[in-house]
Amino acid sequence: MQNMGGAGEACPFEFNFDATTFKAGDTVSYRVSGSLEGFPFVGTLVEVHDDYVLIAGDAHNPDTLYRGTRENRPLVDEAQV
Repeated sequence: MQNMGGAGEACPFEFNFDATTFKAGDTVSYRVSGSLEGFPFVGTLVEVHDDYVLIAGDAHNPDTLYRGTRENRPLVDEAQV
């Protein structure tokens, strides 16, 4: 998401890229497998577990949650999106 705006513009999001410190409410950049691989997505952590996280990734439908891996940029299976 860096260098996507005009000169001098900063990214409007502050991400937590440290999976060891994840907590509910953190904003994360997550990835989606399959045909969406390579595109950056932004979401909010709703739940943090030992081996996975639940991400609210649809601003228009906050009840839609995606299960992602617990790593610096969580990975969500394309079938969930």
